Amino acid sequence: MNYLSDVVALTAKDLRVELRARDTLPAMLLFVLAILVVFHFALPAGADDDAAYGLLWVAIVFTALLGLARAWVAEQEHGVLDGLVLAPCDRSTIWLGKTLATLAFLLAVQVVALPAFALLFAPLDATALVGVLLADAGICAVGSLMAAMAVAGRSREVLLPLLVLPLAIPLVIGGVGAAVSPEGGRYLLLLALYDAVFAVLSWASFEYVVTEQT
Repeated sequence: MNYLSDVVALTAKDLRVELRARDTLPAMLLFVLAILVVFHFALPAGADDDAAYGLLWVAIVFTALLGLARAWVAEQEHGVLDGLVLAPCDRSTIWLGKTLATLAFLLAVQVVALPAFALLFAPLDATALVGVLLADAGICAVGSLMAAMAVAGRSREVLLPLLVLPLAIPLVIGGVGAAVSPEGGRYLLLLALYDAVFAVLSWASFEYVVTEQT
């Protein structure tokens, strides 16, 4: 119970900070809507839905990167990360709390972005929506770890995409496949397997990553 209460407290801390500052969530929302509107006018008339689903995943991945780029900045700039590491709690709770908070931001953005995509391009069926949720979890799990690695660097805005994008390729493949393939269930299985494996790896390795950063 102490582990779960620590995770809840750390997640709530990030959510409260964002509600007060309002600097990450509005930027993510405006970014993804701008991408969808640009794509809507850029795609030729009569373009098939498969191309639109691919563009949706471009928007999702880069919107997630925008949120991840800001995920650890407050802790790094104000020295909060040192205090969190020294706190009497399992260090993996820091990663899990950050992952859940980032996932909450991404889902909040998609509450607006996905209906906008359905209005501008094509509707998403149940399989595609499940694919989006699974991919969101994978992006946030891996991205939170990579963002913790990149935040101490001077060029974190450049380093973070270089770390995250190669790892996000299976998620993009799975998300697009779940939306366009008749055998979408196989792609959902790929996404679930990716989430399980990389969540465990990120959870287990975060203590070593954060120790190097402090």
